[in-house]
Amino acid sequence: MLSSKKKLQLVAAFATLFLFAVVVGCNGFFVDPVLTSIAVGPTATINQGATVQESAVGTYNDGSTKTLSSGVQWSSSDSTAATVTNAGLVTGTAPGSATITAAYQTTSGTSSITVSLGNVTALKITPQSGTVAVNAVSLPFFAYATVAGDSTQVDVSPTATWTASSQTVTINVPSTTGVGVTFTDTVSESVTIQATYTSTTTLTATATLNVN
Repeated sequence: MLSSKKKLQLVAAFATLFLFAVVVGCNGFFVDPVLTSIAVGPTATINQGATVQESAVGTYNDGSTKTLSSGVQWSSSDSTAATVTNAGLVTGTAPGSATITAAYQTTSGTSSITVSLGNVTALKITPQSGTVAVNAVSLPFFAYATVAGDSTQVDVSPTATWTASSQTVTINVPSTTGVGVTFTDTVSESVTIQATYTSTTTLTATATLNVN
């Protein structure tokens, strides 16, 4: 016959095992949630010399989210346009755009930063007018910005926002300066081309494209 003390010890042992089994069944041996994605932001347009603080928010397979700090590896796709510190602080270094990546363990996320010139006082499209054939892509337009205190105009064609007055026009924006924005039209018409550039203020300029 087991003594009362032994019986109590056995009951306690079985109770402990049962509780352990329940906890394991509910929590899967306490396995940490797995990081599935990272949201990086904000996506922003900043002036040259300005900064913006990026953040990285991780989403896990149990639906939880967490702002990631230590252990995040930050990088910029184009450090000539924007740099990023180990803490995610982005600085606009020159007009252009860059993809900012935050990598944590084996997962990463990105945001886009566009850098504009500061203190732009005027915007001009060159040429002011031009003629091309239907379906031809032969006449590039450039957007030049005038910066206060600087006599040299800056080509901001890739970072300007381009529109055309006709829905039949296709706008082809280059990824780098020195190429020019080109337009393809499927019908003969006169089209107003507009470039918009956001600096400390928003400026616009227009030109005419004649399609024959």
